[in-house]
Amino acid sequence: MIVLQSGGKKQGRQEADNWFVKMAGLGMWELGLTGLKVTSIGYGSSPLGNAYGYVAEEDAIASVHEAARLGIKYFDVAPSYGDTLAETVLGKALKTMPIPRESYVVSTKCGRYGGGATTEISFDFSAERVTRSVDESLARLKLDYLDIIFCHDIEFASLDQILNETIPALQAVKESGKVRHIGISGLPLKIFRYVLDRAPEGAVEVVLSYAHHSLNDTSLLELLPYLKSKGVGLINASPLSLGLLTEKGTPHWHPAPLEIKTICAQAAKACKEQGKSIAKLAVQYALRNRNLITTLIGMPSVAEVRENVRIAIEAEHGTLDIDEELLQQVEQILQPVKNKTWPSGLLENN
Repeated sequence: MIVLQSGGKKQGRQEADNWFVKMAGLGMWELGLTGLKVTSIGYGSSPLGNAYGYVAEEDAIASVHEAARLGIKYFDVAPSYGDTLAETVLGKALKTMPIPRESYVVSTKCGRYGGGATTEISFDFSAERVTRSVDESLARLKLDYLDIIFCHDIEFASLDQILNETIPALQAVKESGKVRHIGISGLPLKIFRYVLDRAPEGAVEVVLSYAHHSLNDTSLLELLPYLKSKGVGLINASPLSLGLLTEKGTPHWHPAPLEIKTICAQAAKACKEQGKSIAKLAVQYALRNRNLITTLIGMPSVAEVRENVRIAIEAEHGTLDIDEELLQQVEQILQPVKNKTWPSGLLENN
């Protein structure tokens, strides 16, 4: 990787830019049957809500613009990321994007709210609330329409309410032109089958799953044939498992049990002792699986954007320089918690 030191910042950036041009940038892939085309790496905006520590607004906006400049064409956010902070900051960035609106995809979510430093998380999937939520998000994002609206973490609600009230309400919003496609998100994988087996064909077009295709958990792969048979697009998110696979470690709110946190910390330590980054290894691991159309990654700095785009391009070109020996060592450390997760939402949805 080319490191941009202050003394040779312009030269370093030019060298890096030359590399991105030479590699012809990121490719585009169709997301299920939506007709939308997304890049293999998407910009996850949860860090813009200070979920993992403070991010200055100017740094956040610069990272969004750098992502667009380097070819990322998918940006995801939610009103519960920092109690609307992430949507507000992303909206400021989108207002001055260096690429036209029709060239990129934006998704946000509804049903989950709060999440700020002084506000608790709450859930409301009623027809009235999700309808109003779309208008609120459009205002914060400074957009005329959303490419995708997700029902956010549906395991915290009755799945029958999602089917019988929430999705029909969003279909009405879709008919108004404010939303183009409807999706569902959550942690327990079983919720997707329940909803997709009962929803009218084409009502739910996209699924967003997080923390299930990473170094410590690859259980998402079992769902791929089912989603393909349904014609539903899949968005993979959080290859770092919400901070488990980072040198810094998990934020205070991370729901994983102590066993998972401890063993993931051991894996991170093993990488650090060899002068390597477990976060980089985790991103490489996730992006080299080309059966996954797109992976959302939080990257609230220009440096992180450039690093992750570089990895994505290398993965697409089959030139990924992954340390197989280190990978094997890390996988061995993580084996005791392989595919172990944590409960989320209502008991019956786990």
